[in-house]
Amino acid sequence: MAGKNGYLDSLLTSPSTERYRVGISFLFLFFVFLAVGQISSGMPNSMLLMAAAVIGGYMAINIGANDVANNVGPAVGSGALSLGGAVVIAAIFEAAGAIIAGGDVVSTIKGGIIAADRLEDVSTFVWLMTAALLAGALWLNLATWMGAPVSTTHSIVGGVLGAGIAAGGWGIADWAVMGKIVASWVISPVMGGVLAALFLYAIKKTVLYRQNVVSAARTFVPWLVAIMAWAFGTYLMVKGVKKIVSVDFLGASLVGLALAVVVFIAMRVLVGRRAATMENNAEGVNELFVWPMIFAAALLSFAHGANDVANAIGPLAAINDALSAEAVVTAASIPLWVMLVGAVGLAVGLMLFGPRLIKTVGSEITELDKTRAFCIALSAALTVIIASQLGLPVSSTHIAVGGVFGVGFLREYLKSNYATQLHSIMDSHEGEERERLRPFLEDFRNASVEEMENLLTQAKQKQQVPLSKKERKRLKTIYREEMVKRSHLTRIVAAWIITVPVSACLAAVLFFTLRGFLM
Repeated sequence: MAGKNGYLDSLLTSPSTERYRVGISFLFLFFVFLAVGQISSGMPNSMLLMAAAVIGGYMAINIGANDVANNVGPAVGSGALSLGGAVVIAAIFEAAGAIIAGGDVVSTIKGGIIAADRLEDVSTFVWLMTAALLAGALWLNLATWMGAPVSTTHSIVGGVLGAGIAAGGWGIADWAVMGKIVASWVISPVMGGVLAALFLYAIKKTVLYRQNVVSAARTFVPWLVAIMAWAFGTYLMVKGVKKIVSVDFLGASLVGLALAVVVFIAMRVLVGRRAATMENNAEGVNELFVWPMIFAAALLSFAHGANDVANAIGPLAAINDALSAEAVVTAASIPLWVMLVGAVGLAVGLMLFGPRLIKTVGSEITELDKTRAFCIALSAALTVIIASQLGLPVSSTHIAVGGVFGVGFLREYLKSNYATQLHSIMDSHEGEERERLRPFLEDFRNASVEEMENLLTQAKQKQQVPLSKKERKRLKTIYREEMVKRSHLTRIVAAWIITVPVSACLAAVLFFTLRGFLM
């Protein structure tokens, strides 16, 4: 099995298969073009609808390549899932979420960003939505190539805003809505990061820092997984299955609570059985979170497919309705063929181009184990629930990546704090004891945060030698770089900030270009 996983992982990431992946994506788009041609045969402006469908498919591919990484990246980075296994699970559940629970009606103006009723010309509306869709897709394509996970919602929002202003002037935009979206750039990652860090710290204090880790795990791990079950049960009822059944938050919470009770009982039994052979260390605890992480990746993918597929097919559905009714629409019913373009496009994009961003989120920002990945997934579900009840616009991408940075910065703080304690101990020693410092520092450099308490106890007992101020400063810098990669932080935050402006500018240029060609 390991060999098969390794082959699949290599197939998904090898530069030698790049041309085949590009070729398959073009083949998918060509098939969309032909299929929509058959569906729209005899319809006025069918060629324009066929072109729009190809752009919608291209947008769906880029959503799969960029946004889905946030759902499965932590599971892959922690080792709970192989890259190939994660891609297969996510592709299936993303497509299922889009088709089963994608929603009957999607607002194509994305929350009132522009006043569509000010556009009396149907052709202008169609060009506007086509330019917005293409601009969002191009920006996502560029961001994926740069290795920056960005918000697909913000990409299409920027596209609609820019094309809308180009079509109807500055007064067409709802700047109050845009203000909320700008606020979400800060709200989403901060909420995700803080919650993920708090849960990780709680696990460290209640389980990992205890002398008897196995006993602590038997007590607390079932509660932690039950909280996750409640969060995902509620999240899916509120956000993921609204097409199948509509419930209020109280009803969704009760469904989540019932699921949490079942999961709590199951985890109590599972952890009890594992306790007899479980290692009394962090690795033993990590293994308890493998199945919760697999289910979290699947459920996050299902909910993401149900919600974010609208970013690809909402504008396409609007174009289809506008061309069919020959009138400007603000809400579009989504026919099955449009839903299939989005669902299959998501899966194709994930399988062909998603592994690059999965690796970035899962392993290149900070080192993740299963416990840290569990905290990120739990944080993502809880943040969406809290934000939706407070009426705050948040991005699932920003939440998940914020959670990764949150656990990384917590680890950095703890390790730096322990290093400071070590330095203060060493300050009281000098002379010949300096030589005894070397093996101890080597052990400390390679230690995990959990192992450092034992090393500090040894330091107190053995009275190790101090470091100079310059050496301390350099040592702390090394720790920070090991915990969180600053280059990734800078690149990702920069990409977040410019997503809406870049998409808007691209859309405005594309709108004028399309209008010039088609008039």
